[in-house]
Amino acid sequence: MGRRGVTGAVGDGAVRDGALLVVGDVITDVVARHRGPLAPGTDTAAAIRTVPGGAGANVACWAARRGGAEVRLLGRVGADAAAWHERELAACGVLPLLVVDEQAPTGTVICLVDEGAAAERTFLTDSGASLRLGPGDWSDALLDGVARLHLSGYLLFTEASRAFVAVAVKAARARGVPVSLDPASAGFLGELGVGRFRSLVEGVDVLLPSRDEACLLTGVCDAAEAAARLSRLVPLVVAKQGARGALLARSGEVYARVPAVPATPRDTTGAGDAFTGAFLAALLAGADPERAAAEGCGAGALAVEQIGGRPPAPA
Repeated sequence: MGRRGVTGAVGDGAVRDGALLVVGDVITDVVARHRGPLAPGTDTAAAIRTVPGGAGANVACWAARRGGAEVRLLGRVGADAAAWHERELAACGVLPLLVVDEQAPTGTVICLVDEGAAAERTFLTDSGASLRLGPGDWSDALLDGVARLHLSGYLLFTEASRAFVAVAVKAARARGVPVSLDPASAGFLGELGVGRFRSLVEGVDVLLPSRDEACLLTGVCDAAEAAARLSRLVPLVVAKQGARGALLARSGEVYARVPAVPATPRDTTGAGDAFTGAFLAALLAGADPERAAAEGCGAGALAVEQIGGRPPAPA
């Protein structure tokens, strides 16, 4: 696969106990905001920006914004943009552990955002180096000082990264480190298959699906019923419902409903990542899941009121 090395450092004396290790995609987002339908065969006026993104990277940045524990990110990038992504992650307070791929470029996503009231978005995805993360990129030393491991669901969509997930989850279980996973994409889940997904998440402690992902994985249309069913598979399910807040389920039952924080959406890109990052950071700080979900809803509201999937820059 071609690997030059890893940026950042573990075990250099600066690492504190109780860190969050996020593993996932680091992506260059090209965000095109347009109003109304696209005009096939001709021009559609749009405001276009290039920003750092990726579900895994976004989660790490929102977790770091919440503060408290150290946040580390392991991901794979191309040599074309490695230095830029490392700087952007560090600026958000994340310790970047980036494997540099000499054979594939950094993944790129074109985000088409309709500036209508819902600010809905459509993604055109070239995963590039991000899904070339494999078992050879894992070391058990990555778990030194780590209190929680979070995996981006995008890692389930190639053979190499699925093998990585198996190795990482096994190592985490051996150390007693809880593992969370965000399914990431209803579209890709459909291609992967529900049965295969269920087998791949064995050993995961917390599942954080969107409403659409939860319904796809269970075959039911009601989000609460879907969350309840998934909680028979994974000990804790936190179903993200956007403007409807979040549902928490254990042992086949929804036990809490957390309301959303009101927001005026400009761009919904990364809202689920914001929720996940804030939720995980709150858990590490000692919050119970219901309180952590409330913090997640607050972060999600902040995310939809800005452009791009990362937290706003500090004042």
